[in-house]
Amino acid sequence: MANGKSVVAAGHELTAEAAAEIIRDGGNAFDAALAGVFMAFVAETVFASPGGGGFLMARGGGSDRVALFDFFVDTPRHRRAPGEVSFYPIHADFGPAKQEFHIGLGSSATPGMVPGIFAMHEALCRLPMKRLVEPAVGAARAGLPLSAFQAYLFTVIAPILTASPGAARIFAPDGNLLKGSDTFRNPELADTLAWLAEDGAPLFVNGDVGEAIVAQSLGEGGHLRKDDLIEYRVERRDPLIWRHRRAWVALNPPPAASGALVAFGLAFLEGLQEDGLSLDATALRQAMQATNEARATHGEGLASRLANGGLAKEMRAAWRHPAAYRGTTHLSVIDESGNAAAISLSNGEGNGAMVGDFGFMLNNMLGEEDLAQGDLHAWREGTRLSSMMAPTIIMQPEGTVTALGTGGSNRIRTAILQVAVNLLDRGMRLEEAVEAPRIHVERDGTVSFEPGLPEESEASFLALEDKAHAWPEQNLFFGGVHAARRDTKGNVEGAGDPRRRGVALVV
Repeated sequence: MANGKSVVAAGHELTAEAAAEIIRDGGNAFDAALAGVFMAFVAETVFASPGGGGFLMARGGGSDRVALFDFFVDTPRHRRAPGEVSFYPIHADFGPAKQEFHIGLGSSATPGMVPGIFAMHEALCRLPMKRLVEPAVGAARAGLPLSAFQAYLFTVIAPILTASPGAARIFAPDGNLLKGSDTFRNPELADTLAWLAEDGAPLFVNGDVGEAIVAQSLGEGGHLRKDDLIEYRVERRDPLIWRHRRAWVALNPPPAASGALVAFGLAFLEGLQEDGLSLDATALRQAMQATNEARATHGEGLASRLANGGLAKEMRAAWRHPAAYRGTTHLSVIDESGNAAAISLSNGEGNGAMVGDFGFMLNNMLGEEDLAQGDLHAWREGTRLSSMMAPTIIMQPEGTVTALGTGGSNRIRTAILQVAVNLLDRGMRLEEAVEAPRIHVERDGTVSFEPGLPEESEASFLALEDKAHAWPEQNLFFGGVHAARRDTKGNVEGAGDPRRRGVALVV
């Protein structure tokens, strides 16, 4: 661990630098996290937007109290008839495989991002909002070199970024999609963020941005109305606390599905250890398979896996909410006072249409294949969507605190599970725990795994033949865990996952 006072880990160098700048200016971890969020809208625009939602897991310095701020998206309160809705498929090109997403105004759920930002600011921050937006506003106006990773993501979802003239003007200004090292500018978003800091959350409800969202939705085939924006509420929840190896693990509670699934995996592994088995890759595969089974049965049978049966109710609560699991980035910050912020954000992939001249897209969370068991127009109205996002804080008995989270769709929970095991069971340093090879087990039993596992583990997986997927190198498929850690002596360390070009800075 380093002797710096604070630590930041994020999915882009500028996101991390924005957070670090605010720490240097006297802000706490939560100020820094919000500055990072604003910068993510600019530098990680594929994953984050004022039109999306997310979660913050927050721990106050010197305290064991942890709170979860849920500002994820709601389904609209009024569903239009399918024939009135703009909703259509596009194909994202990942190279070896293509995936179908749905976009259009009818794919957008009620955004919670802006209400969430102001709820967190009021409850946790000490610097003015105008200061927190400054790094992002400056970068969006001046422009930034598009990183190779972000340029790759642009190519993956090119049909979304060029779906409308407004989007193409920003992402393909000369008729061609921006490439790595090209200058990416979004002055319209810069103006919106500066305006937001002046006018506050009402700008996105009764103000010009809110009016533009509603007018566009009603006029171009969306579901959102003014009452969706007015009635949206940020929820402050008690985290799901799970005890593992004498550490307390604070996990995302229902309606999110992630926390209960991670806790179940940890409990299953504890059972294997009690039976005298080691926590190798084969054990992780068994835990993931068992978790998939628990998920498929809506939590039935979980109680028999857990000593107190306490998660069966939690799992059933999560499954009453339709799921949205895509397009996520994460930021972790711990400051010199021990305040810890783990914040995960998502915009899906975006709905393809810019909101007015405000420089951002709304989410496309209603385009999830899992949303309504095959009928993408049958979602329940006015419901907080479930999420696999898993901002997590781990508190160890000697006082070490770790904040972590990841993107990666349904691989989020398996990435968090493996990093937690690496830290708590295997005693790895943070960077080692994040960079260690990972596996993931799909519902059909297919095992995907990265190189670097012990030979006997690789051999056991390859013996599965068509149920084995050996990746030639580490890949963003397995998530991007960005983590920060601080011990009782004030030593800190950070890890930005190389799978998603993460960056960690000690301040």
